[in-house]
Amino acid sequence: MSKNKKEKQQTTNKNQTERPKKRRNSNIPRWDRLDNTAHLFPVIAGESMTNTYRIAVELTEEVDGAKLQEALNIVLPKFDLFNVRMRTGFFWYYFEENGKKAPTVKQEHTYPCRFIQPNKYRGYMFRVRYYKKRISLEVFHVLTDGMGGINFLKELTYQYLRLVHPELREKVGDSLSADTSLNREDSFLRNYRRSAKKGYQSKKAFQIKGEKLDSEEFGVIHGYVKIPALKEVCHKYGLSINEYLVATYVWSIYKECLHGMTSDRAIRAAVPVNLRPFFDSVTTKNFFVMVSAELVPDQENLSYEEVLERVKTSLRSQINKEHLEELFSYNVSNQQNLFARAVPLFLKNIAIRLVYTQSALANSTTITNIGNIKLEPEYEPYVHMFHAFLAMSKGQLLKATICSYQDTLAITFSSVLAEAHVQRAFFRQLAADGLEVTIESNGVYV
Repeated sequence: MSKNKKEKQQTTNKNQTERPKKRRNSNIPRWDRLDNTAHLFPVIAGESMTNTYRIAVELTEEVDGAKLQEALNIVLPKFDLFNVRMRTGFFWYYFEENGKKAPTVKQEHTYPCRFIQPNKYRGYMFRVRYYKKRISLEVFHVLTDGMGGINFLKELTYQYLRLVHPELREKVGDSLSADTSLNREDSFLRNYRRSAKKGYQSKKAFQIKGEKLDSEEFGVIHGYVKIPALKEVCHKYGLSINEYLVATYVWSIYKECLHGMTSDRAIRAAVPVNLRPFFDSVTTKNFFVMVSAELVPDQENLSYEEVLERVKTSLRSQINKEHLEELFSYNVSNQQNLFARAVPLFLKNIAIRLVYTQSALANSTTITNIGNIKLEPEYEPYVHMFHAFLAMSKGQLLKATICSYQDTLAITFSSVLAEAHVQRAFFRQLAADGLEVTIESNGVYV
């Protein structure tokens, strides 16, 4: 096979959409199962715990709302994953083809990551907002994880830029990028092992507490650093970028919340791990597991270097294919159990809530690294930066999200706490390590 034909075949496989078989009556919409992780989110989601995340792109020019709506109208029908609504079955929730026109794009006027109610937005489980130069995609986690969200946001941005700048269409055409996957495989189901044991922590972790913001408020702080300088600091400590940022976050919690004292409860930061590189997957559905960066404060006044070393050891012991496979295989095995599958949904929901509460309180916070976001070269001059952040969850009132674009890394803290002591301690430590940090916020913290 020639190189060009081989590349074309690879692109076709990546863009292939895996759909359930069509029913005989063509008037009945297509349906699809939720992936293994997605079964959790509709059970626990609500106004106080929305399970919504945001990924945003900052352009170099003001956003035209009408053009953005036009772009969404064009792109949405190409993404079966987003073009669905959720239904309640007797045994499980499931997706059904939506078929309605795209949800309305609106200029942002409220705080982010609000609950996406199933009966709003024409049944769609995402929303698109814009503000000045920013386009924001907010997604109910039942649809997909951060990688799936980026996949969609990039194509939405590409289409928008082609509408605003017709000369781009002349250069690149008007089809989806070759790097854009439409695959909807449940990669959990394909890769799990039947004999897996439980690998998650269940012992209650240290909880970050404090006075909360008003019920409608949501605090966001972005910090930007240059990647070349960050790599030098990480090299000095013998850490990867992810290890350094996660460990510094844990250190900041230790210093600001425990003040260097001992505690019977470990500080644990849940760290989502993208499973696609480990299992050769291009699925756009959820495909991640959580590991925990753990610090047991068994001594007073642990040094920064000691905390870095402990967190590094904790992460490296968990992020390997065998352990990651063990983590998600336990969950899939339970779901595939014939007895469990026959239990009505309302009873499953009770059990899921109980298990979730136990596992959620086993972590103090969450910090996720979406990684480096790359665009087609023709679009790069029109894009300044990306950032992302998470909504709050049970027992976790402060979270952090990392992403990067070109030579700049953004770490974003989202919180419903009235004070920002941990965030300030984190950025102070980066500055103490010689990094120049640029900080922005949404105005909640003055």
